[in-house]
Amino acid sequence: MELYLKVRLARSEGMSQRELARHFNISRDSVRKMLAFSSPPGYRRTKAIKRPKLDGFTEIIDGWLEGDKNVPRKQRHTAKRIHERLKAEHEFTGGYTIIKDYVRQRERRSREMFVPLAHPPGHAQADFGEAVVVIGGVEQKAHFFVLDLPHSDAYFVRAYPAATAEAWMDGHVHAFAFFGGVPLSVLYDNDRCLVSKIQPDGARVRATLFSGLLSHYLFRDRYGRPGKGNDKGNVEGMVGYVRRNHMVPIPHFPDWESFNAYLEEQCRARQGDTLRGHTETIGARLQRDLAEMRPLPAAPFEACAQSSGRVSSQSLVRYDTNDYSVPVAYGHQDVWVRAYVDQVVIGCRSDVIARHPRCYAREDMVFDPIHYLPLIERKINALDQAAPLAEWDLPEEFDTLRRLMEARMLKIGRREYVQVLRLLESFGMDDLHVAVKQALKMGAVGFDAVKHLVLCQVEKRPPRLDLDVYPYLPRARVETTSAASYMALMPEAAE
Repeated sequence: MELYLKVRLARSEGMSQRELARHFNISRDSVRKMLAFSSPPGYRRTKAIKRPKLDGFTEIIDGWLEGDKNVPRKQRHTAKRIHERLKAEHEFTGGYTIIKDYVRQRERRSREMFVPLAHPPGHAQADFGEAVVVIGGVEQKAHFFVLDLPHSDAYFVRAYPAATAEAWMDGHVHAFAFFGGVPLSVLYDNDRCLVSKIQPDGARVRATLFSGLLSHYLFRDRYGRPGKGNDKGNVEGMVGYVRRNHMVPIPHFPDWESFNAYLEEQCRARQGDTLRGHTETIGARLQRDLAEMRPLPAAPFEACAQSSGRVSSQSLVRYDTNDYSVPVAYGHQDVWVRAYVDQVVIGCRSDVIARHPRCYAREDMVFDPIHYLPLIERKINALDQAAPLAEWDLPEEFDTLRRLMEARMLKIGRREYVQVLRLLESFGMDDLHVAVKQALKMGAVGFDAVKHLVLCQVEKRPPRLDLDVYPYLPRARVETTSAASYMALMPEAAE
C-alpha cells in the first residue's frame, strides 16, 4: 500500500510511466495497475478453473452425494472416500485435492439461504426439549414444553416425565394461564401428538385431543416444513437456552411440582432482562403481545386423553400397556378412562371408581390394596399371597394387631383383621392408625372395638366400650368395701 502511494504521488507530479518503472524498479504493467487502482485489487480470475481430469466424473460424484441424503449422516461419503472409490471403480487418475475442492464448492452451493423474519405481537411458537434431571432421587429424562412469544422473547416452560399428547395439552393450558391470554396463532413442527397425518397437498389431519384444544381456546395452528426446525427457529433456540441455563448443573428436586415451580420462577425473572438490539425489557415488550392476545375462556381445557375399557377378572383396567386396579365390585364391567399427566382416573357410568398416579413404565401393574379387600375377606386364604398387598407398607401396629387376632380367634381373627383394613374405605390411614394403637393399649383386639375407637377419633369423643360386647377386653376386679373398714378412720381407732 505504501508503494501504491509513492507511485501515484510521483505520477501526479508529472513523472512518466517509464520513469516510474525505472525509479521504483517495477514493471510497467505494475505501474499501470497502480495508476488504475488506488489500492491493491487482489487476485482477479478472468477465466473459470479447468479441471480436465475431473471431466466425466462429476456426474458420478453428484449421484453418490445425492444418494447420501437417504442414509445416516455418519455413513455418508467424504471427499477422501470419493477419491478412493473413483480410483478403484472408475480408473480415476486425478489427485485428491480437486475432489476435495469440488465437494466443498458443491456443498457451498447447496446450502440453504434464509429470509430475516419480522414477528408481529400476539403470535407464539411451541416445541418440546429433553434433558436429564433427578426427581425424587431418581435420575431420569425430563421432557420440557416451551411456548415462546417471538415478538417479546418471553417464554414459558414446564417439565413432564414424557412428551405425550396429554403433556402437550397440559403445557398449553399452563402457558396460557401463565401469560393470562391466548395467542392468535401457534407455530409447531409436525409432532404426531398434534398431527395424525399430512395429506399429499400439505394439509394436516389433526389429532382428536389437539382439535379439542383448538376448539376450546380458538387460536390458529401453523406448521413448519417436515424436518425443518429453522421454520420455528425462535422456540428451537429457546429450548437450547432453557437447557443450558436452567438445567446445568443437573437439577435435583423432590418431585415434578417443585421442579416446575422453579422453572416458572425463572420464566418470570427473565422478563426483567434487556436483550441485545433492544432498548426495552422483555416484560415491557410482552405488554404488546398481551394486548393482541385473546382473553382466556371461562374454564381451562381438561388436558386428558380419554378411552374406554373393560374390567378384567383380576379387577384391572388396561391403559397404555399398564394395568390399573379398580374395586372388585366392578369386575367385568365397561368403564371409561381419563389419563392426565399425573394421574389416571377410571369411572363406571357417572361415578369415579378409582384414581391412580400415572405410570410411565411399560407393562406394569398399579394396585390400590383397598380395592381387593372385599374379595380377600371372602377368600381369606389368599391374604398372604395377594399381590396387591405385597408392597403395602402398613405401620407395625397393624402386624401386632393381626398376630393377636389370629392367636385369640384363629381363622376368624384373620377375617376380622381384613375387616379392620376395610375401614380404610371410609376413614383415613392416620385416624385408623390412632385407633389401632388405642385398641392395642386397651387390649381390645377386635374389629368392633377398632371401629368404635376410630369413630371416636373422628368425632372427637371419649370411647365407651361395653365388656359384654367386647369379651376380649381385660376385666377390672374391684372388691366391695365393708362398713367396718371405715372404723379405721375414727379417732378412737387411731389411738
